[in-house]
Amino acid sequence: MSQRRNPYARADARTLEAKAKGYPARSVFKLEEIDRRLRLLASGQHVLDLGAAPGSWSLYAAQRVGARGRVLSVDLSEIRQRFPENVRVIQGDALDLSNDALSAFAPYDVVLSDMAPSTSGNKVRDQAQSFELFMRALDVAAALGKPGSAFVGKLFMSGDFQAARAAVKARYEKEQTLRPSGTRSVSSEVFLVGLEKRAR
Repeated sequence: MSQRRNPYARADARTLEAKAKGYPARSVFKLEEIDRRLRLLASGQHVLDLGAAPGSWSLYAAQRVGARGRVLSVDLSEIRQRFPENVRVIQGDALDLSNDALSAFAPYDVVLSDMAPSTSGNKVRDQAQSFELFMRALDVAAALGKPGSAFVGKLFMSGDFQAARAAVKARYEKEQTLRPSGTRSVSSEVFLVGLEKRAR
């Protein structure tokens, strides 16, 4: 795909705004909107961020939870963003990492997942992989989130959407589906949110 046709190839105004504010990517505005609408993050919380590269969500979460809070930032790719001392970084595949490896600051108040597959151009395969990543994140949140905690997970819209939504409803008292205004118009992604995790 040429750069001329690729909507992600050139920095848009929101990307430039994010960088001006010290964030590596425009994705920070998605989490900021979700946080503002749902009052998700607060001082002293412990947060797990899956699919964290290049680091915007972890940096935002670290600022919101403050020095008493903790953030575990996880991605398959190297994360080069510099974080405050309340952030720990793990490089690894969330599909392969054990829950023990992800439990450094467990139990978590919030589990975030901005994980997405490396798109192949095969829409059906990309959607299936997105669903697999979403369900892994949800399973981690169910295992490591404390009762009453929250979950935010990205999913490519597909025929698996209703199954993903039902899985969130089975684990959380409340479920919401959000498409933040910062999402690019060409993207099929949505965020499924679980609030008030049920005690197991």
